[in-house]
Amino acid sequence: MEAWAFPELPEVPGRGTVPRLFSSATGGLVAAEPDGDTATLYVCGITPYDATHLGHAATYVAFDTLQRVWRDAGYAVRYAQNVTDVDDPLLERAERDGVDWRELGRSEVDGFRADMAALGVIPPDAYVAVTDRIAPAAVAAAELLAAGLAYRLPADDASDDSDGADIYFDATAASDVGPWYLGLESRMRRDEMLRLFGERGGDPGRAGKRDELDPLLWRAHRDGEPVWDSPVGRGRPGWHIECAVIALDELGAPLTVLGGGSDLVFPHHEFSAAHSSALTGEAAAKVYAHGGMVAYQGEKMSKSLGNLVKVKELVAAGVDPRGIRLAILAHHYRSDWEWTDAVLAEAVERLAAWSAAPAIEDDGAGLAELRAVLANDLDAPAAIALIDERAQTGLSTGLRAGIHLLLGIEL
Repeated sequence: MEAWAFPELPEVPGRGTVPRLFSSATGGLVAAEPDGDTATLYVCGITPYDATHLGHAATYVAFDTLQRVWRDAGYAVRYAQNVTDVDDPLLERAERDGVDWRELGRSEVDGFRADMAALGVIPPDAYVAVTDRIAPAAVAAAELLAAGLAYRLPADDASDDSDGADIYFDATAASDVGPWYLGLESRMRRDEMLRLFGERGGDPGRAGKRDELDPLLWRAHRDGEPVWDSPVGRGRPGWHIECAVIALDELGAPLTVLGGGSDLVFPHHEFSAAHSSALTGEAAAKVYAHGGMVAYQGEKMSKSLGNLVKVKELVAAGVDPRGIRLAILAHHYRSDWEWTDAVLAEAVERLAAWSAAPAIEDDGAGLAELRAVLANDLDAPAAIALIDERAQTGLSTGLRAGIHLLLGIEL
């Protein structure tokens, strides 16, 4: 799949430093330092059944900031992102609206591309549809079966043209043989895992599973569902194996950073990491980084609730995309926060003040301060505070270039 246009990145004097990020696997800050000259980043993409909202935008702006800090530190970046273009929510929405699920997915991906371009987000080098990686996902499931790390479970409702069984990952067996173990990435108690597993697409009550938390690797064909032929039977892959396979194919292991929203900590990133480690014998990632949730009208912004503030609607209403980006950056990427009209108004006012700030002689201090705060867990609010203060007397050419490169805000 094609992504979107690459934004302008200005030349900035000097070099930044390796950023430190909070990793869910350690509970503290970890240097997000590549093993060589290229940082690798995988950020989970959208399930395209509705338009991009501010919760999505906050996640992708956060990891866009990471890319910018890495590039400023002199690293090349190899970035991959998936599109989950076959999944139950997409199929359900298409059926509700009486449209083909493929066409719905294509339409929403087009909208997502436009929103990311408007916000100045650096596109992934590999923008990969899950439907383009069905075969590798099936091969991975077959490998895990052969290694004794997965098992078949009869499915009474499977179609006659399938082999009648789903395939599940054996989390206990995988914990015994490789670098991954249950809880490595999430650091959660089992009772919390069970609650979230049931809320986020898992099936802890499925009879016959070896462990309630074992995730689905391959779903046998059910009548009326999309289906592919494969070495493990007719069906389609589970959610977690899709991302594991795409990340391994495009970036290898370990990733420098595996990223996404905090709602992916468990089960998605936990089991994506599990599948990756089981297939390679290597840790899936050096850093597991997650962005906070954005609320609106008192509830987490989500497609299921319908309480969405959509990027395209703000832009269509005449809002400067730089103001939207600045409103997002005013909140630390790991924090949960609420979108309001006041948040946007403050960002638009700030953008005007920065743009109107007089040009002053460049002593390099402002740019150095900007680099330092962003290298400390992408602390954009601290960066904004120091720019606010300096803008009162003027912004140098070097600092303006740094704001453009590191924050993605061209003045």
